[in-house]
Amino acid sequence: MAIIHLNKAQFEETIADNEMLVFDFWASWCAPFEPIFESLSKKMPHITYCRVNIEEEEALATLLQVRSVPSVMFIREGIIVFSHSGFISEEALTEVLNDLQQLNMNQVHQDLIQAQSDT
Repeated sequence: MAIIHLNKAQFEETIADNEMLVFDFWASWCAPFEPIFESLSKKMPHITYCRVNIEEEEALATLLQVRSVPSVMFIREGIIVFSHSGFISEEALTEVLNDLQQLNMNQVHQDLIQAQSDT
């Protein structure tokens, strides 16, 4: 799957239209993470890959509480299920993605409802 260069206007539709997404938050002064994304998008094409330039999309970075770059975030069924700031190797990210695909999302949704009712 191609990598989407995402902006705030596309965000909600992209989340609604894709079950699994990985976000790369980056800036011009940050080491490029794109080669890893390119490789993963070929190895795991069933996942949607989104790159967000935080200098151009400050509102989106703020919405998702991105405080440093590079940062990656995995969203499944509209829920942030993993976030990592700093560099992560392709091997480590592949392992994380494999683990996150195995999540019992029914349980994740139940846990989220419970956590929200506790607050």
